[in-house]
Amino acid sequence: MTRPPTRAARLLAATAALGVLLAGCGTGTGPETSSAGDGTDRGPGVETTVEPIEPARKVTGPDGASVATDAEPRRIVCLVALCDDMLTELGITPVATNSALLAHPDFLGPRKAKEVPVVPGGFLAPEVEAILSHKPDLVIGLGDTHGKLAPALEGATVFWPVQPESWQDSVGYLRALAALTGRTEQGEAAEKRFRTTLAEARRQRSDKTALIIFGSDENFGVATPGTDVAAGLFPGLAHYPWQSRGVEGSYSMEEILARDVDVLFVETLSFGGGGGKLSEKLADNPLWSKIPAVRNGDVHEVDPEVWAKGRGTRSLGIVVDEATAALR
Repeated sequence: MTRPPTRAARLLAATAALGVLLAGCGTGTGPETSSAGDGTDRGPGVETTVEPIEPARKVTGPDGASVATDAEPRRIVCLVALCDDMLTELGITPVATNSALLAHPDFLGPRKAKEVPVVPGGFLAPEVEAILSHKPDLVIGLGDTHGKLAPALEGATVFWPVQPESWQDSVGYLRALAALTGRTEQGEAAEKRFRTTLAEARRQRSDKTALIIFGSDENFGVATPGTDVAAGLFPGLAHYPWQSRGVEGSYSMEEILARDVDVLFVETLSFGGGGGKLSEKLADNPLWSKIPAVRNGDVHEVDPEVWAKGRGTRSLGIVVDEATAALR
């Protein structure tokens, strides 16, 4: 079965169109509410019971890929923000990262995050020699982006490719890493915390129409369930009528205007170019000011490191809290 394009894949496809280089153990526990088959849960409830996690030297992630280590990994290099998120939940600091997520105040914070070395080469092309210089016993990267590094890392460390498509995947990866690192109590506590947050938010589901857009200029995209983990939460939080169109493209401003969006969340992505918020750049479009959310001052610029890149239970918990507050 063909997987829907991931956030990274969609951004890379967008760059080709724009002519600009943009860098951008099973799943869950207990019964879940009905799924639409696209990474979206539309049911009203979330199971908050968390089953025990047992330590293991070999685990299987939600995508079916297995990873094994001879001992509990402690020197972990993160090539994707999901890794930083999971390690924070488990009380572990990576020996190196290429994500800015740790600087968020709900993670390590700016001061402590500066103490974590950054892997040169950026998200798309992290340098293998730099990765290995940290003597990692585990490297975690995004499967469709960093999988090509596996041959170069083989024999020197263990590489684990992750590919989350839903919040259940994120929980599954957390549980697997908790088992692998022996941080089972921390993993159970983090899962319980997130499930409780999401369950409570779903009980307060809003009737308002919400939208998440991302981009660096007027060539924006719409975050959709099945291709974006954070967006997959939204049908349980509000009316979210946006679905992936695959390679066919995103929604036009005219289509967005026709949906009467009440609350708009904006992820401004920076790719080494000029600054400025995406919402401010879109203000030049005459249709922008006609959107109800814009007209009523319900446009929220959110942290893309958390909303677009985090994808772990701590990041998704922040998304749920911020979305719920805005949707009231």
